[in-house]
Amino acid sequence: MAFLSPISLSHDPPTSLIAPRTIDSTQIFGSKLKSGELQHTQLRLTANSRTTPGLTMSASREPPALTQEHRNNKLETVVETESGTDLFDNLKRRFLSFKKHKYMENLEHYEQLAKNQEPKFMVIACADSRVCPSAILGFQPGESFTIRNIANLVPPFEKGPSETNAALDFSVNTLKVENILVIGHSCCGGIRALMSMEGEGDSSNFIHNWVIHGKNAKLKTKAAASNLNFDQQCKHCEKESINRSLLNLLTYPWIEEKVREGVLSIHGGYYDFVDCTFEKWTMDYKETSLNEEDGKISVKDRLFWC
Repeated sequence: MAFLSPISLSHDPPTSLIAPRTIDSTQIFGSKLKSGELQHTQLRLTANSRTTPGLTMSASREPPALTQEHRNNKLETVVETESGTDLFDNLKRRFLSFKKHKYMENLEHYEQLAKNQEPKFMVIACADSRVCPSAILGFQPGESFTIRNIANLVPPFEKGPSETNAALDFSVNTLKVENILVIGHSCCGGIRALMSMEGEGDSSNFIHNWVIHGKNAKLKTKAAASNLNFDQQCKHCEKESINRSLLNLLTYPWIEEKVREGVLSIHGGYYDFVDCTFEKWTMDYKETSLNEEDGKISVKDRLFWC
């Protein structure tokens, strides 16, 4: 955005400043905008030497509106975005509705949650805005400790600290959850990025550096589904990466120990939002092998909800 050129003002501005003045839109918004987009934009300069010694400038467009005010020789910038205001008004209404119909009607439950939490689930899901676990599976406050990242990946233990394994540590060792559920989904951009990468990808790219944790799933997909088109390979990898994450969970000693003792179960889930179906399966620990190259997962209790 280009800046307005400074305007020299006196306490008794000439009358020529009072009249509206039209300037080139590129001076305010830059030259990259297409012509016609700013046809409703005007700059108005007004001053009243008897009441306000400063000058007020305003440039407006619906939406957004940009207001610059110069009062008492201090420049104050206020950015008002009508759509942004509407968004937060909507959030306010949602919050007040939640407070009235959920919080106040279940006050005892929320007062107990204020003291402690005892979720049964640890959920690892994708950050994609279309796949919120609470919306899809109806998790209520206190039921699920959730971490979301690109492509719902679980890095192996030896890769070192990350926000995902920090969440695993807290949920398993402190909250004592009984279930870990890794949820993947259709049309995953993170998996598509993984499948599109050449080799190890660009080391300076944050996304590449993260999704490379799923490279074993990519290799297995290329080996098993090389005859499929790219979109079908991506869908195959979306499910394969879930199983790779389930195997990676067992590389954490304290997770593997609890699974072996039968106090912790590991599950996979796949949400297809194209046709709104959900597939769930549970790792069969006794039949799963970590000794073979890349490991081999065995599953049980497979369910399909549609």
